[in-house]
Amino acid sequence: MVHYKRILLKLSGESLMGKKQYGIDEDRLNEYAEQIAEAVAQGTQIGIVIGGGNIFRGMSGAAKGFDRVKGDQMGMLATVINSLALSSALTARGVKARVLTAIRMEPIGEFYNKWRAIECLERGEVVIMSGGTGNPFFTTDTGSALRAIEIEADVMLKGTRVDGIYTADPEKDPAAVKFTDITYDEIYNRGLKVMDLTATTMCKENHMPIVVFDMDTNGNLRRVLAGEPIGTVVHN
Repeated sequence: MVHYKRILLKLSGESLMGKKQYGIDEDRLNEYAEQIAEAVAQGTQIGIVIGGGNIFRGMSGAAKGFDRVKGDQMGMLATVINSLALSSALTARGVKARVLTAIRMEPIGEFYNKWRAIECLERGEVVIMSGGTGNPFFTTDTGSALRAIEIEADVMLKGTRVDGIYTADPEKDPAAVKFTDITYDEIYNRGLKVMDLTATTMCKENHMPIVVFDMDTNGNLRRVLAGEPIGTVVHN
């Protein structure tokens, strides 16, 4: 039984590196595509936003002397590269996928608008929304929050390499305790870095729940969509 009819799946660019130090790990890409294809077969409408940190991150580029606006624009292009890669992997599995871009760049992808995205979702296509918000100074977390709200998703799924939200970084602090659910206000008060504050505030104000889960474990996307209590639910 599918618990959510329409989702926005946020994937990090870093996760696409897999075991590599840079770029796209084909094994990880194919694992993601398999999980997404399985979810589509179950009838879930899926919108996706992917980061670009495996190729270029605007903020780190600015720290190395890049102009921040140009650095962020380079990061936007990195998300388009990742989106095209995932689209190709899905198409190879017989899944219809469409890349929409926040900046005009036909024929690489169609220019994004809400109604076009929803039309494609209702036809059973996976819609990959790239280019962030199309503006500098906004992260892909904010882009994914914006797109989730725009396409009227039931939930935003944040796929990470960690199985939820903890009191501290579990990779650094073995005493960190995992939350099964947490409110937006508690995230603020505890200073937890789930997403940037702009993205978190947008989700809070628009009553968009988030599920943070480990996407790198095969089958977890299916389990989340079935409503199994894995990961951490963020809510008002």
